[in-house]
Amino acid sequence: MFGLGRILGLAVAVVCGAVTSQAPEFSQQYRQRLNGAQDELRTVIEAFDADAANNNLSRENAIRVYEKTGSTFLQNRAASVRTAIGRLGDLERQSQAFDEAMPVLRPLVVARAPDGSVLQGAFRDFEPAIPITLHGFVWTGAGLILGFSIMWLLGLPFRRRKHYPARNLRV
Repeated sequence: MFGLGRILGLAVAVVCGAVTSQAPEFSQQYRQRLNGAQDELRTVIEAFDADAANNNLSRENAIRVYEKTGSTFLQNRAASVRTAIGRLGDLERQSQAFDEAMPVLRPLVVARAPDGSVLQGAFRDFEPAIPITLHGFVWTGAGLILGFSIMWLLGLPFRRRKHYPARNLRV
């Protein structure tokens, strides 16, 4: 018969496994949002570049025109364009990291340096899924082991030590 400790240990392990099994699904949903954010920023920056080219300006020269005007609004727009260009670079680097990572390691790509707004959106809209991929099973297994390990460590102080009778040793 199972004791309360074993039942509790199994429950904790199952909960840990269920939680960690969602890591690949969350990273997939994060990646989809990341790609969408990239596409939108790229569209905005390409439109800015086209406007600059239509006026015989490079991107950098167009930004300098904004910065050198006496208009606070245009100076703020220059800063916004620079921020958007920098953010697109960051998103592209993270997207490349996703492409280069093995599927089982993609949750770690998210954990390494997530984009704040993409991460918030992914958390807000996250829908759990049953993992049926190899990397989903790996993360589930890791969670089960973590749960069992936590319960084993927490149970150490409560374990009874077995006392063995002294042996009669003859020389």
